[in-house]
Amino acid sequence: MFSPSVSAAWALALVAPLALADTPPSSPLQEQFAEPALSCVTPVLELSAKDREWLEPFYLLRGAQAAWNKENLPVLFAQLESLADDGLEPRAYHLEPLRQLAAVDDPSPRLSACVDVLATTAYLQALRDLSYGRLEQAKVEPLWEPESMAVQQSQAPLLAIAQAGLADPAQAFAQARPDFGPYQQLRQRYAELRRQELPQWLAIPGGSLLKPGAVDGRVPLLEQRLQLHGDLSQGAPALVAEETSVYSTALVEAVKAFQRNHLLKPDGVVGPGTLAELNRSASERMDQIRINLERLRWLSHEIEPTSVLIDVAGAEVMFLRDHAVTWQARTQVGRPARPTPLLRSRITHLTLNPTWTIPPTILKEDKLPELRRDAAGYLAANHMQVIDYEGNPVDPRGVDWERPGRVMVRQSAGAHSPLGKVAIRFPNPFSVYLHDTPSQRLFDNLPRLFSSGCVRIERVTELVDQLLAGASPGERARIVKQWESGSTLRADLPQPVPILMAYWTAQVGADGQVQFRPDIYGHDARLLKALEASNRI
Repeated sequence: MFSPSVSAAWALALVAPLALADTPPSSPLQEQFAEPALSCVTPVLELSAKDREWLEPFYLLRGAQAAWNKENLPVLFAQLESLADDGLEPRAYHLEPLRQLAAVDDPSPRLSACVDVLATTAYLQALRDLSYGRLEQAKVEPLWEPESMAVQQSQAPLLAIAQAGLADPAQAFAQARPDFGPYQQLRQRYAELRRQELPQWLAIPGGSLLKPGAVDGRVPLLEQRLQLHGDLSQGAPALVAEETSVYSTALVEAVKAFQRNHLLKPDGVVGPGTLAELNRSASERMDQIRINLERLRWLSHEIEPTSVLIDVAGAEVMFLRDHAVTWQARTQVGRPARPTPLLRSRITHLTLNPTWTIPPTILKEDKLPELRRDAAGYLAANHMQVIDYEGNPVDPRGVDWERPGRVMVRQSAGAHSPLGKVAIRFPNPFSVYLHDTPSQRLFDNLPRLFSSGCVRIERVTELVDQLLAGASPGERARIVKQWESGSTLRADLPQPVPILMAYWTAQVGADGQVQFRPDIYGHDARLLKALEASNRI
């Protein structure tokens, strides 16, 4: 189908023009590729700077030999089609133009070169997208991290996979795809679902709270919706009759199952939150899975083997050792108005029996109204004192609480402190940390959106044990003694432990079904829009 030597010359002329410096200026090779567009492939195909950065070393590693032939090109087409199972759009990889051009009988060397370069461009882009994500995370869902922890896209491993994979492109795609359990599980479930006919359902109208035992005309529609979703068996005898429309015990249990699978409080009451999740269409759910596949492609590079992982949307914390979860607990995260930031850092130390210096936003919005009403009474009742920026005490009677200026309010350590027994510290520009809390009852709620950005940890002493696993018995005894003294002290970890605070709204549960979470911070719509825009060609 192709002439390797001629095709390679055309390809090299495109990606590395200087390599043809001895070619006369009037050469049709130079004329064709003098512009950054492949005009012989599509009306105009613009090659990005990143495409060129990858094409040139790819062809140079091959000794300027063509990459594609009648054996491996059809396999590439099949693999580009399979990207749909990863939530990626095959059309975005020029699949149809490639097929049409490859089908031309007796193509000219010029056309053969175009096919080779276009196929290689699609191939390398697909491998990059599978490995690192189609989108630049920093542009659509920024994750703060220190420069020393930034994930770098390395050419060498992917180029090696790409070269070796020409004999079997399916193997190259499999190697580039994240070898990450949550990604593989969600991809498999998505592939199964997209091969099924998506169910359609009528929206359940709004109204008063639907409570167990209520009689409501919406109950038959609720039952139908739960059957289509799978929380009730398809084809099972009707639980309710339209003429009675009683919200029965059996249907309440099905609603509770739905609520658990969507991270809602499983109380069986159909209120606005549950109703909104019930009314999400099947196509919306498929989109939700697609964007979370993209997030998991990012996440696969961000998680370190031994680390603390905060599942922000799921309000959970996990300790990973050698990639295995060795400890897990619930958290309370930031309210939508004060969201918990997404970040990577390293936990360096603990503050035992911490005091709490009230952050400026909380002081301004939550505390100043109280202080203006009765500063002395409020400070005394809450074990607080006023200090300056050097930590020196300030007489609250001398502060104009309408315009307090450069003062801070600090709460002493103790059972009354919102930080509880310990704060877990790591560098970040948001002044957030993990901490204990006296508000233990709130861990039983869903969703658990109660903080002002910091993360409250359930059973925090168990997490401290995980963090101090490398400490000697003597060091652990010293820390315990300091802790029990009630004094506010710093305890450094034996070695820093990576922490990742990440966000995803869909995952596969232990039962093999997709669990959806409410998009508590409204990130999903922005990510979906960016993913759709990236697919336009």
